[in-house]
Formats: sequence, structure tokens, C-alpha cells
Amino acid sequence: MSQNTKTIYVNQIKERDRVESIFLVRDKITAMAKNGKPYMTLKMMDRSGEVEGRIWDQVDYFSSLFEKDDFILVNAKASVYMGKMQLIVQDLKKIEENLVNLGDFLPVSQRSIADMRHELDGIMESLTNHHIEALLRAFFDDPAFFALYSRAPAAKAMHHVFLGGLLEHSLAVVGLAVDVAVRYPQVNRDLLICGALLHDVGKVNELSYQRSFDYTDEGKLLGHIVIGVQMVEDRIRQLSDFPDELSMLIKHLLLSHHGQYDFGSPKRPKFLEAVILNFIDDLDSKINGVQTHIDKEPDKEGNWTNYHRLYDRYFYKGSGSAEPTEKIVSAPVKTPPLPTEKRPARTERKNYNKPLGTNLGDQLREKNLDLFSSTTEKGENS
Repeated sequence: MSQNTKTIYVNQIKERDRVESIFLVRDKITAMAKNGKPYMTLKMMDRSGEVEGRIWDQVDYFSSLFEKDDFILVNAKASVYMGKMQLIVQDLKKIEENLVNLGDFLPVSQRSIADMRHELDGIMESLTNHHIEALLRAFFDDPAFFALYSRAPAAKAMHHVFLGGLLEHSLAVVGLAVDVAVRYPQVNRDLLICGALLHDVGKVNELSYQRSFDYTDEGKLLGHIVIGVQMVEDRIRQLSDFPDELSMLIKHLLLSHHGQYDFGSPKRPKFLEAVILNFIDDLDSKINGVQTHIDKEPDKEGNWTNYHRLYDRYFYKGSGSAEPTEKIVSAPVKTPPLPTEKRPARTERKNYNKPLGTNLGDQLREKNLDLFSSTTEKGENS
């Protein structure tokens, strides 16, 4: 077999291709065929996607050479079975991690971490509530935490399933939060931004993302909502004079952001910003999930995608007869430059559900829109 280089990606494989390339083993399963002979099914991946591999001969020997999450150089022939691409593996060998570029095997955000960090800094600079800013900086100015937050995916399978996905998704939700706060001045902008940045914070520990994407033991036993609330509580304890009511509101944002008990929320949203966070989080995740599903099939014939099991439907791609002026693609949130003028002095606010400004970059200049105060719905305590 040839040298240790990535020569072809999953999305480039065509039927009858002779494939000799390196893949990351996402899973390996040994089973018994009807004739009584063992065979092995592999789930192999790179940054462009995933392909199934089959080993029909010398199964015990090849199985002894590698484990799940190892890199293997395979010699295989591509064939289509039941409408899916498959590699019939004829030879393989394990490749050590120091001989590969990890970026070839795990999908990575198209946005650079530096650009997203600049946007995040601009968001924190625009806040007017110093308690919320202090909490966010306790997280994001911690290099060890930010290294995890900027690397983690936002999910294992549904949306933003790539390195940097958690940061990209959170910033997109912040962008929606700012838009909503501009249109509805009764919204507490700072509180909503805080929820947008921290709602999935527990995923840094819920998910494993060193090789393939999976759940940690902590993630399976507790889940990112419980983990996130504990992380917020731990950081708040390090801050002096953090208001109890504000702490309660922020924790509720995390506890309720999935919206319904059936979707994993311990609580349903019970104040305005919590309701908004649930909707804009769901909106961004679904936009990314649907667009990713469509983008996986650029060469598929016909006007429709393959069936999406989680969304329980096919998606219309368009006939191609009408020529759009611009291709529809997933676009990162763009943040204008930071304002140059000095911000006015912060003032204390006893009611943390009042609007706290609408500025983000050039659009985040201080407006002090103290027009209304949203109210926390009372009565229901389910």
C-alpha cells in the first residue's frame, strides 16, 4: 500500500472506483452472515462525510489490527448497494495519529476561530449590565474553557456537527437575539444574549470530540442542560454580589431552552426572553440541519433529497430550471466593527427584565431603550 496521505474524500468516491486512502473509523461491528461466516461493517469518515465499509474475508485478522477511533489506510473497491455507497475493503493497516492531519477527518467550521472570537468580544463589549458581562467573561476569558467551547460541535448528529459548531451556533443565536431585541424593545437584550451564549455551554462536557463525535459518560448520565446549569452556578459563586434574581433567570434560560418536556426541557419557558430563546435556538438549529442535509447531495439526480429520518420528510431542492441570481448557502453571522466612541457609564438596574440597549458593532451603539419592562408569567409552576 502507498504512502500515508489522504488521496480521496468520501464525497469524491464514485461507483467502481479503486480507493486507497486514509479514513477515521467511527464504528466497527462484527456479525455473522447467513452462511455462517463472520463479516465486519465499518463506519468510516473524513471531513466530507461518512461511508460504510465491508470486510468479508480474514475478518478476525483485520479486526485485530485496529479499534474504533483509529485511523486506517484502506485498499477497497467502491460499489453502490441499496442506493448507498459502500467500500469493499480488501486490505488495510493502522496509521498513527501523528502521521495524519486531523483536519482532514473531522468537519470544521468554515469560519475561523479568530473571526468568531472577535465577534464574541464585540458582543461582550456591547453589554450594559456589568453582572452579565462579568459572568460571560468568567467563562470566555478563561483560556482552558474557551479552548473547549471553540472546538466542540453543537450536536452529535442534528446540526452544526463540526469542530467549532458550538461557537458558530451560539453566535448565530446571538445574532437572532439582537434582531429580536431591536424589533421588540420590551425585551431584555443583555439577558437574552446571555442565554444565547450559555444555553448549550454544557455541551463542552456532554460531547467527546477528540476523534469522532460521541457522548461522554457525563453526557449520557446528566445531559448538557444539567451540566450547563451547574457550570453557571460554579462561575456565579466566583463573582461578588451577583444578584440572586438574575442568577435564577439565567438558569431558567438554560433549563427551558428546549421548550417542552418531550424535548428534554426540565422546565418550560416562563418569561419572555426564555420563550424567545427557545424559538431562535430551534430556528438556527433547523436551518443548519436542513441545509446540511441538502448540501450532502449536490450530485443527486432529481428535485428531492433522500429521506431525512429525524425530520421525517424529503426536502425539495428545486428543479434547476429557474436560474437564481445567487446560490442559497449557509452564511455565517457577520458582525460590524466595534463602536469607536466611549460607552456611557453603566447603571445598576434592579429589574433585570428591562431592555438594556440594542447595540452590536456599529448597530450596537447605546440606545437606552427603556420603554417597557417584560413580565415574568406567574401562576403555572409545573
